[in-house]
Amino acid sequence: MKMRRPTTKGFARTSSLLRDRIRKASESRGFAETRVLTHWSEIVGEDMARICRPVDVKYGRQSFGATLTVLTTGAQAPMLEMQKEILRSRVNAAYGYNAIAHLRITQTAPTGFSDGQAQFGAAPKKVKATPDPETQKEAARVTASFDNSDLRQALEQLAGNVLMKNKNSKKGL
Repeated sequence: MKMRRPTTKGFARTSSLLRDRIRKASESRGFAETRVLTHWSEIVGEDMARICRPVDVKYGRQSFGATLTVLTTGAQAPMLEMQKEILRSRVNAAYGYNAIAHLRITQTAPTGFSDGQAQFGAAPKKVKATPDPETQKEAARVTASFDNSDLRQALEQLAGNVLMKNKNSKKGL
């Protein structure tokens, strides 16, 4: 009988190497389910993951369920407060049972102010609208009297933006 040769050639997956370290770090903060930390944006959704992140889970002595502490910025705290129950239900769906009974929102991390300065996610990029050819011709006509090409180009772009905004405001957009 022929022996099967190993296909990994001595290499191991990164996930298997880091699994124990991630579990140890997450258990120190009270997370029984590491997936809540590693897949936060998938669990709560991109919009909520952009404004908050989980900090720790505390288990009370008298009450059933745990308290999840979530870190957010000061400006986003009222918005997150209104969506508290949605967030709690999504996290409980990841646990598979009603593990989180309470949700606490903090604007600074319990370990100090350095954690509170973290950026949660980038805002979606806005698509820059380009003026139509008619608006570009009008902007070029307005700025044709300038001799300096750099100044003329900058003013042409400004005039195009102003003319486009005026057109959109007349249409009711």
